[in-house]
Amino acid sequence: MSVSPLVRGSALKEGPLPTLVLAAHGTRSAAGERALAALARSVRRARPGCRVEPSFLEISAPLLADVLPAVPGPVVVVPLLLAGGYHVHVDLPEVVAARRPDALVAGRLGPHALLTSALVRTLAQAGLRADDTVILGAAGSSDPAGLADVRAAARRLSVRLSRPVTAAFAASGTPSLPDAVDQARRTSRGRVVVASYVLAPGFFHDRLTASGADLVTAPLAPDPAVTALIWHRYDQSLTHRHPHPTPAART
Repeated sequence: MSVSPLVRGSALKEGPLPTLVLAAHGTRSAAGERALAALARSVRRARPGCRVEPSFLEISAPLLADVLPAVPGPVVVVPLLLAGGYHVHVDLPEVVAARRPDALVAGRLGPHALLTSALVRTLAQAGLRADDTVILGAAGSSDPAGLADVRAAARRLSVRLSRPVTAAFAASGTPSLPDAVDQARRTSRGRVVVASYVLAPGFFHDRLTASGADLVTAPLAPDPAVTALIWHRYDQSLTHRHPHPTPAART
């Protein structure tokens, strides 16, 4: 994916292209870390002229707090987060404000049509049938706005598939994934399929696979649509030049 003409012109006049810092949540899953490393490689290959640095908010290394001060020149942080919540509105802004206040912070990844394309692709690869009932399975959040993001993603997927899609949550949020699967089991003529709305293997994807569904799709990384979306968020941040968000008040 190439740099848009507007971004290319404005960025080069002001100096080198900003380093893209990927900020993922972090995971104790070795498979999850491998998937995120593969995503970072895909992102680098898409624009070999731009420096790309992976990082994590917690658990995994390297931490965002350590990467930010070590990167020379301008920086754009792209959160590898599919919906709003504590990490988007509090955790990440606090790290940026403390360690690299000059950095630009791009928007969270979802909801977006490119993620819908990735979901459609994973469902097709898993063998989705015409009579299957589809549930969009996400981690969940205590933030109502984060839950709304996932429900918006479910509506987008429903339009693309021309069938109802229910958003359900493995942790915080209603309906819970087991409840949604049970409800679908009572009404579905076919299988109950969970479309995995997580980026990588790990704790939450394990919750999805344990939900009792007949089929659970693979996580989204490193689907090429996710790579394209990361660069789209990077370009948006350069075009709009938004300063990093102020950390939200704790409640």
